[in-house]
Amino acid sequence: MTHNKLYKSKIATSLSLILGTGLMFPVQAQEASENDNIEVIQVSGIRSSVQESMGIKRDSAGVVDAISAEDIGKFPDTNLAESLQRITGISISRNNGEGSQITARGFGPDFNMVTLNGRTMPGAALPNGGSVGNSRAFNFSDLASESVRAVEVYKTGRASIATGGIGASVNIRTARPFDASETGIMASVGAKALHDTTNRVGDDVTPELSGFINYLNDDRVFGVTFTGSYQQRDSAAQGAFVNEWRVNPFNGTVPQSPDPANPDSGDPIVLNNAPAMGQLFGIPSDLRYYMADRERERTNAQLTFQYAPSDDLVATLDYTYSKQDLYEARAEQSIWMDDRYFTNLTFDDNTVKTPVLITQERRDLLPRDLGLAIQELNQVNENKSVGFNVKYFATDDLTLHFDLHNSTAEGRPDSPYGTWTNLGLGANVARGQGVDFSGDFPIMMLDFDDVSRTNLNGNGVLDQDDVGTSILDMNFASQETEITQARIDGSYAMDTGSINFGIESRAMESTSLQSLTRHTMGNWGIENPGELPAGSLTPLDLASEFSDFNTTGMFSQGFTGSVAEIGAFAADEYGFDLLANNPFATNRTIEEDITSVYFELDLSGELNGMEYNLLTGIRYENTDVTSIANISLPSGIAWEGNNDFNVRFGSDMEDVEVDSSYDHFLPALDFDIEVMENVIARFSYSKTIARPTYNNLSAASTVGTPSSPTLLSDGPTATASSGNPALIPLESDNVDLSLEYYFDETSYVSVGFYDKRVKNFIGNEQVEENIFGLTDATAGPRAQAAMDELEARGIPISDTSLFNMVAAMENGVDYDSMTDEQFEAAYDIIPNGDDPLMTFINSKPVNNKNANIYGFELAAQHFFGDTGFGIQANYTTVTGDIGFDNNANPSITQFALVGLSDTANLIFMYEMDALQARIAYNWRDKFLDTTSQYVNEPGYTEAYSQIDFSMSYEVSEALTVSFEGINITDENIRRHGRTSAMLWQLDELGARYALGARYTF
Repeated sequence: MTHNKLYKSKIATSLSLILGTGLMFPVQAQEASENDNIEVIQVSGIRSSVQESMGIKRDSAGVVDAISAEDIGKFPDTNLAESLQRITGISISRNNGEGSQITARGFGPDFNMVTLNGRTMPGAALPNGGSVGNSRAFNFSDLASESVRAVEVYKTGRASIATGGIGASVNIRTARPFDASETGIMASVGAKALHDTTNRVGDDVTPELSGFINYLNDDRVFGVTFTGSYQQRDSAAQGAFVNEWRVNPFNGTVPQSPDPANPDSGDPIVLNNAPAMGQLFGIPSDLRYYMADRERERTNAQLTFQYAPSDDLVATLDYTYSKQDLYEARAEQSIWMDDRYFTNLTFDDNTVKTPVLITQERRDLLPRDLGLAIQELNQVNENKSVGFNVKYFATDDLTLHFDLHNSTAEGRPDSPYGTWTNLGLGANVARGQGVDFSGDFPIMMLDFDDVSRTNLNGNGVLDQDDVGTSILDMNFASQETEITQARIDGSYAMDTGSINFGIESRAMESTSLQSLTRHTMGNWGIENPGELPAGSLTPLDLASEFSDFNTTGMFSQGFTGSVAEIGAFAADEYGFDLLANNPFATNRTIEEDITSVYFELDLSGELNGMEYNLLTGIRYENTDVTSIANISLPSGIAWEGNNDFNVRFGSDMEDVEVDSSYDHFLPALDFDIEVMENVIARFSYSKTIARPTYNNLSAASTVGTPSSPTLLSDGPTATASSGNPALIPLESDNVDLSLEYYFDETSYVSVGFYDKRVKNFIGNEQVEENIFGLTDATAGPRAQAAMDELEARGIPISDTSLFNMVAAMENGVDYDSMTDEQFEAAYDIIPNGDDPLMTFINSKPVNNKNANIYGFELAAQHFFGDTGFGIQANYTTVTGDIGFDNNANPSITQFALVGLSDTANLIFMYEMDALQARIAYNWRDKFLDTTSQYVNEPGYTEAYSQIDFSMSYEVSEALTVSFEGINITDENIRRHGRTSAMLWQLDELGARYALGARYTF
């Protein structure tokens, strides 16, 4: 066991500390040494890799799993997250089919700490759609795997580990010059040809290049390592999604259904298999198909210098850089299902009734528009880290260690028109429409009509002449996080172990910016069909893009186009700049200054003839938080059409700053004992914390728009959200029990139980209040006068007729002189001083929830003698005591644990002579991923499995060729709401393959 007394050279002491306390010192085990008594392991091949990983698991205090490189520049998977999913208890989230972030024992990315060589790494993950960057999570897709030496996952807390990981702390170890077993120059270059089977318009084969060079002088005094890589991937995806499922108790009809007493409101809705009175049922707001073409370039580099002027001193200077350039061109086709136009709803038999067959007529809005938006993502993720490290062997017994680093992570736009741009297009060709939700894939149905509108060509075919512009939204989002960390660690070696101690100062600053710049083009009514320059749009048959689903009956005509080209035309035509230049609705900075000290006692010995190891300690940590918000004050909420509203901003700004602080004492104890030869029993207890996400700490309030006019609603429909800088971290009391049997040099079986008692989970309190003094144009005297006029004339009151009458009376025009579309295009209703204050349902985060998460971990690994065959298998259960009640009233805001799911891995390996091969199966069960996909509606990611393989052949000692495949069975990702029929999102993905060669010299 590594905790036992070793030959006490300085390098041996260092090695013991690294393996015994892991993250305590951010250096590698193999430092400069001329001591021949210490064996330096040069990892090569699958068997050596799993043997080293098993050694880390066996010899570490607490519950630790690891993955090690098989050779220089050859990590088991091309993506770090995809490697981590092989570890017991770790599951991952995927973006475009590629692993990005991890969940550990049910705790999502924000509740896990990621370090690079022991240093806390910042995160700057921008969500899709140009929303505000809120996450602390590190995105593993930013780092290529070629320069990674090993990844260690610490599932139990330690006093010496930086706080922030309740689920796990993950340490990424990179190569160092003094790792080399030989002096001189050692280098490796690699190249891969990547083929993504989903690609449509990019290159079918894209390059991945990597290089590694290490120099170590003959005296092992000076060394330098450089690693670099460049990867390009062109891919595509297509799918379907619904923005809103509006769930309500059934009261005999659906919202805004036609009135049988009013013949002008249409025929009564036909309800087949209708819900019972009081039973929950859902109505979708829309159905949208998308088709996306994506480009990704990833550049990584690391330069490391090491200098050992004497046996007592080792200095390390390193710089790490990574950059991802992301581009996506996306086309959408959509129908919007207004409540009042339903003609037929056929419900399923679920407890929460879902309409599996929907039909609508447009009646007074014949024909209505088919949505045909085109969109672009333009984003850069960039990470930089520079660090300096000094290790000083003060005496044979005392080692001191100083480490300083500054690291930044930034996500930002890569286009003058923002991070995410939505250029609205449409065609007024929908006489009737519907959706079939009865299968996994929703079928959009459209009664096509290009005759009823006089400004269409009436040729019976959807073409560019039918298409016009509507609204342009340019979303700007950026997040930059910087961490400066300094720490001094020490260790005093004794005959029975060591005393470890340290002090740390860490300053974190994260700034998030977000704005929406909106311009009206042809407006919601698509006023100018045929306006686009010839050739601006390319016809698209969406049905042909879906290869895994039955698309029979689907209306699949759509278009692709360039946001830049059409946006430039629209800017010139409608007189605006194609720039995302509105004032920031979010301008938020969160600062955290953390000071901590720790003390550990590391002991080894025998108890009744059984070797044991004890690592126990306590960490004290103080955190000062400053939340700063620079707010662009809304000038009003404009009523732009029936149920269309828009928050408008003026030039007024408001600065808000709130301070808070908290401190923690965090004990930890790890005990293991070899109860029989090669059988190790472990017990661990620790208290860990995870800090709130940045949006929850915001000092600002953000307002949303109403969903309907207040006079036509039972209560307020406008929503808002506020942060709470006084939030404190989640605290978890963790207990682990495990039993491990190591029956061969590369073989073991283990079983473990873990229990996490967590308090201070963040829930939401909803308060009805006014924000920023905003007034409500839909509840004031103008709206009331318009309602009275409608009643006097006997005109049915709806959001459309109410808006039209307010606009007509305010602007002195005849109500009957304009169509609904003309009123919507011509007028906006701006609130004024006569209108009452608008009431918002404001959601505020508070620490008010406790929960218990527990489960079992089973793992096995074995190579079958000299056959070359090996197997790895593991299974993890994750159970929580608070789930989401799908049958609860949707007016209730529920707290539930997200991310909890069982996971399993099965890996077959073969290594004999020059041939290596691996095939890996990964499975994750269905899990709740959000409690607020729309208002209080849940989102579930359905069970997912994936098969990957890799094989390599050593042509010579220097040259190795390889072939690998990821998601070779073309698995797709599907998400749903309270029932599986309530589709939220379906993404059709595909396989990718890479043919590579690597030369070492």
